[in-house]
Amino acid sequence: MVRKFLLSFVIMANLESLGQDTIPPTPDRVYGELFNDVQEARIFPDGKTFVDCVPRRDPAEIVKDYLAAKRNPAIKFALDLFVKENFDLPVNPAGNYKSDPNEDISTHIKSLWKVLRREPDQPVKGSSLLPLPHAYIVPGGRFREIYYWDSYFTMLGLKESGENEMIESMVKNFAWLIDTYGHIPNGNRSYYLSRSQPPFFSMMVELLASVKGDQVMVTYLPQLEKEYQYWMEGADKLEPGNASGTVVKLKDGTIMNRYWDEKSIPRQESYREDLETAISSKRNKPNVYRHLRAGAASGWDYSSRWFADNKNISTIETTDIIPVDLNSLLYKTEQVIARAMLISKNEKGVAMFESNAEKRRQAIDQYCWNNEMKFYTDYNFRKQKMTNTITPAGLYPFCFFPQRQGYLSVVARQAAEVVQKKLLQPGGLQCSEFNTGQQWDAPNGWAPLQWMAVTGLARSGQIGLAKEIANRWLQLNEKVYKETGKLMEKYNVADLSKPAGGGEYKAQDGFGWTNGVYLAMKEWLKE
Repeated sequence: MVRKFLLSFVIMANLESLGQDTIPPTPDRVYGELFNDVQEARIFPDGKTFVDCVPRRDPAEIVKDYLAAKRNPAIKFALDLFVKENFDLPVNPAGNYKSDPNEDISTHIKSLWKVLRREPDQPVKGSSLLPLPHAYIVPGGRFREIYYWDSYFTMLGLKESGENEMIESMVKNFAWLIDTYGHIPNGNRSYYLSRSQPPFFSMMVELLASVKGDQVMVTYLPQLEKEYQYWMEGADKLEPGNASGTVVKLKDGTIMNRYWDEKSIPRQESYREDLETAISSKRNKPNVYRHLRAGAASGWDYSSRWFADNKNISTIETTDIIPVDLNSLLYKTEQVIARAMLISKNEKGVAMFESNAEKRRQAIDQYCWNNEMKFYTDYNFRKQKMTNTITPAGLYPFCFFPQRQGYLSVVARQAAEVVQKKLLQPGGLQCSEFNTGQQWDAPNGWAPLQWMAVTGLARSGQIGLAKEIANRWLQLNEKVYKETGKLMEKYNVADLSKPAGGGEYKAQDGFGWTNGVYLAMKEWLKE
């Protein structure tokens, strides 16, 4: 026990030193010309492979030897061989796991948690991994690290599996990331540090409090406030009609939020794809890179909801858009902070955050309730108009908004009709009306969107439609599992005989949030 404690102490000390003293350099900075050459030469089909490699020796020495060999005409140089000799390639977390399609799917998921589990990390010089001090669950497939919004949906399943200690361990990791870097990055990789993802931390804390007690809310109040400050940074200094970072101040002084990334260069993990998109767009390349990065911050990478023409990624304009789901999640964050302050008897803080939440609710209703479409849609603040794009993101307000004497149920009834006409498919809800070849569009469906839609519709009185979506989704999960022995990252909900497609990589299996939503949805249907 003493040895285990000392080991944990050493790991924590190493991580705190690494996180507070320096921001780990991204792979393009560590490897320079070698990074560019590997990504542009397509040494690996997936651009994420190289940035996840672990160097076998000092990175500076690797780069020095690479440049010397590359520039020596007497040497017959093979780039792919050089990389394989100097780096350990990343491994699929569940690559060797063999499932039994005849096994009960819930039993399969509960055993899979062990396969997807990662123990506390040790820092490795030259690695892109941001070491975490506590154990965690990874999604699976190419996703070998923790992901922000994925983790909430994974936690839903961990709760149903009785894995409450793992939920707490993951919440501690996210709190540590906030304390160390000022926000929760997209994932625990250096190349994800310049952006966050949909802010589900408040819901994670609330979930943990549901099994550990309300004192959890007070314990994590400092991190809840610090993350909120990240999203609201600069709001008090912003002039009407302007935007800065994640904050937008509309011409009437209303403050709302957008997705943002601090950098305007190609994503290191999708370097080649971003270069190609920027070239084909014939637009200002740094602007395109920023929009692409902000799209990755949204978690919807990529979707027609970010495209000016609803068709082509070359028209992407993510940072011009106020997303209804993001602002709904920040409304929830404000509510949770107010609740935590109430528990800690901070009356002034309660009043402030309740006021912030109410202002945001009114703003969402004003700028995102599309009276013509009878649905919540995103708002393009540059064009000063709603996007008219119907997606499951428009159901987020129903998850959180107060009933207000039946108002919520009235607009939910209208929204439910739109869902049935435009999004409902044999396997659940598709991401949009448009089939663009992007993975967050038709005909694909994703577990987190099914859960939020079912939760919002049920909460606002549309219980019949909520159950229909849940049953269709679960049946599709079970069908694919019986055929393949796998739970997938995403599914084709329109044609149940075909797999999901689109995106920058092959369909992944594992899979954290699908596992979590399956277990939680199955339990919800029993109630």
